[in-house]
Amino acid sequence: MTTLLGCDFSSAPSRRKAIVHAVGHVDRGRVVLQRQDRFESLDDWAAWLADDAHLPWVGGFDLPFGLPRELVEHLGWPTSWVDCIRHYASLSRQDIRDAFAAFCHQRPIGGKFAHRATDGPAGSSPSMKWVNPPVAFMLHAGVPRLLGAGAEFPGLATGDPRRIALEAYPGLLARSVLGATSYKSDEVRRQTADRLIARRTLIHALENGDPPLMRDAGLRLRLTHSQRDALADDASGDSLDAVLCLIQAAWAWQLHERGDEHWGLPAFDPLEGWILGA
Repeated sequence: MTTLLGCDFSSAPSRRKAIVHAVGHVDRGRVVLQRQDRFESLDDWAAWLADDAHLPWVGGFDLPFGLPRELVEHLGWPTSWVDCIRHYASLSRQDIRDAFAAFCHQRPIGGKFAHRATDGPAGSSPSMKWVNPPVAFMLHAGVPRLLGAGAEFPGLATGDPRRIALEAYPGLLARSVLGATSYKSDEVRRQTADRLIARRTLIHALENGDPPLMRDAGLRLRLTHSQRDALADDASGDSLDAVLCLIQAAWAWQLHERGDEHWGLPAFDPLEGWILGA
């Protein structure tokens, strides 16, 4: 049976802010959450990815898989995706910050960042952003390790077909239920009763299969009572975000099982990548 996983990623994992995997499978239209794993270091996470004991898996990872073509070409970096990622991995975070800041400095207010084509329909932050959230460093920490584990990136790079890595974005699925209502915060003072209610509303919608992505595919989330409570009680939203990525991975896996060789992805720029469901 294929293991499905959703990954809420951190570029600097710790005990306080771990990388979270939601691990599950699909059973007759139900996305079954089996467990959640936490990784407090990048090395531990990379070891999981490389461990053959977990094969085969299909994962939805909440981190950008590519940079905007406009940015890459401006900097004179390789425009082959694998070569670009390897070059990017060779840089320090300070190198990245300096290069991106210099790029932004030349551009007008309101248009400082370059965007990937997927950012518009997904509503995602530009992958070159190094603060709030530091997604540029998430790419730097995560994608080279996925490559190192031999993962295959549909539309970007071939690899081990038993390790399928897909770019997910939990905000896309959450907004289809909640709109602009916030459901999480890492700041204790902002972990309010309203956000708890929003998490419960979102979980209920996932169990009913209400989001359009799930409804069109005939998918519903199946949870135990204790899992439901744990997802609602995690005010950071990390556990729930991992489950949202799991659902996106399940959607792509089901389409592939039905004959879609592209895992639900449209035609896209093979340098930039694309977010599932966007």
